[in-house]
Amino acid sequence: MMSQFKPCLGKTACRDDGTRCLTCGRTLEEIMRLRALIEQLTELAIDYDYENVDEFSSYIAHKLNKSIPYRRANPIDD
Repeated sequence: MMSQFKPCLGKTACRDDGTRCLTCGRTLEEIMRLRALIEQLTELAIDYDYENVDEFSSYIAHKLNKSIPYRRANPIDD
């Protein structure tokens, strides 16, 4: 069974038990991984001085919406 993603309500709303956020229910590890990935995408846009941030963000969302179902159907062998 797949889980549901619940967006963060902001650092000021975050309350944790040392393992997971009590507000959104995600693990602290998951939150930190996502923050690191967002930081990498942010750095990429800044490094290349993208002026059209909305288009960059839309492209990322579009690619994720296509890539996730594809990868679920075609897992990479480890």
